[in-house]
Amino acid sequence: MAVTETPLLRLKQFAGLLDEAGGEDGLQRLAETTARILDSERCSLMLRSEDEHSQLRWRVCASFGPLPERAFLEEVRAGEGIAGRVAASGEALLVPDIERSEFVGCARRADDPRKSLLSAPVRHAGAVIGILNVGAHRTGRVFDMDDLQLLEVVSLLVGKAIQIRQLQGLLNSRFAQLALLELAEKDLGQALPNPDQVARIVARSFYKEMNRVGLGPRQIVNAASEIIEQLSSSLVRHSRRLDREAPDAADAAVAGLTPPHV
Repeated sequence: MAVTETPLLRLKQFAGLLDEAGGEDGLQRLAETTARILDSERCSLMLRSEDEHSQLRWRVCASFGPLPERAFLEEVRAGEGIAGRVAASGEALLVPDIERSEFVGCARRADDPRKSLLSAPVRHAGAVIGILNVGAHRTGRVFDMDDLQLLEVVSLLVGKAIQIRQLQGLLNSRFAQLALLELAEKDLGQALPNPDQVARIVARSFYKEMNRVGLGPRQIVNAASEIIEQLSSSLVRHSRRLDREAPDAADAAVAGLTPPHV
């Protein structure tokens, strides 16, 4: 007897994708699986980025089902359209009929009778890092609040999957490999050749890899600031230690020059 594939069963199967999120098609599979769980024909995953002015943007990075090519070129700011509204509010949104809503200007498919859609934020560390958009229910019915709540659960898993993807990207990067190499060299008591050149290589790899896994200029600057802060703290501790050791060294020198008592 065949087992009916319920949304709960599909959601359980979704967990198996978490370990595969770091692959080249990881984001695409997340969009496809989300569509299957919601029994829909279309799903797009938008991820956050920043421009040179540190202004947040969201753009489509993966999709399932037909999607106009121009959709991959568009960038949405907070408050713009459906995705922008969800990004700004941090709240999931159900639109029963887009042509009878305030978002009628965002409608892309006038010939499709299925006008209902869902949109939910994808979070990581309390911040909205992406948006899941779902439309076109396979049965043609209107999405309801149960569907919206199910998408909110899926968005939690997608957030975890994206986090895993970023961590795997960093661990597979040259930056992480160089850091591990340096640690191994320290354990062997050997010095790395040309430390200045190694430092520059690590710095360039650090920037490229953080940018590659989707971290924007603000996050990269924050990371660099943290490094500077750690260095500053280390220098302060070193200076204090030298200040404590200086009087002891002076006393020892004076003692060495003082004739012994007879």
